Amino acid sequence: MNTLRNGEYFGQTNDIVNFEGLTITDTEYTHPYVDWHYHENAYFTFLLQGNMIEGNKKETYECSAGTLLYHHWEDPHYNIKPEIFTRGFHIEISKNWFDQFDFQKNNAEGSFNIQDPSLKLLIYKIFKENQDRDNAFEVAIHQLLLNLFSQFVIQKDKTEKKPVWVGHINEILHESFTEKLSLTELSTTLNIHPIHLSRDFQKYFHCNLGEYIRKLKLNKSLELLTKRDSLTDIALECGFADQSHFIRCFKENIGVTPLKYRNLLRK
Repeated sequence: MNTLRNGEYFGQTNDIVNFEGLTITDTEYTHPYVDWHYHENAYFTFLLQGNMIEGNKKETYECSAGTLLYHHWEDPHYNIKPEIFTRGFHIEISKNWFDQFDFQKNNAEGSFNIQDPSLKLLIYKIFKENQDRDNAFEVAIHQLLLNLFSQFVIQKDKTEKKPVWVGHINEILHESFTEKLSLTELSTTLNIHPIHLSRDFQKYFHCNLGEYIRKLKLNKSLELLTKRDSLTDIALECGFADQSHFIRCFKENIGVTPLKYRNLLRK
């Protein structure tokens, strides 16, 4: 089985940066099939454009733009790519990085397809910082990555302890976030009291219901920004009231306008 060393990926790496235990790469995937292999370091893969299939010993993921995967080191997997342009953003994390920040490496063992929109927004922010690369980008990326790991580990630990309604509402919101949703209708569907839902949603999702729905909309908009859709069309497709509302929410959460972010994607 092939072992890929630090910064190595199958394809054409168009950008690479190393600092303080992290290696960040932007790679165009060129191989239609990559046989079983593993990487010597833990890493995140964030699919910026295109599609691919990734399989490990437990499950298979059908990945499209916006998919976020995490692999612990030496975690075997394979990849299949269709004949379309596919681009991945990788954050590779050395064992020294975990030691440097006194983070228990075993807390993040395994392979995961991360669905939480809050964690994906953190990855988008890391991508933005890496593209900007001002004199504070390194410390900003460390801070964002530590924030991501802390939330990721908390959620992973709570997975087996969540009541059934948590998984159910997550499915509903992922499928229907562009529609107008009411607390009363959701409570009826889940068969729980609106007060109970309002109180405990924050406990399991670390934000209120409205904030979570907006994060889902923003994640969808970030996927669409890789295409040629107008900002007005993106706003409507994602369920924002209008283009102004979309731009305001985007800048509040990402720190730049959608147009600036689209330009960063093309750098």
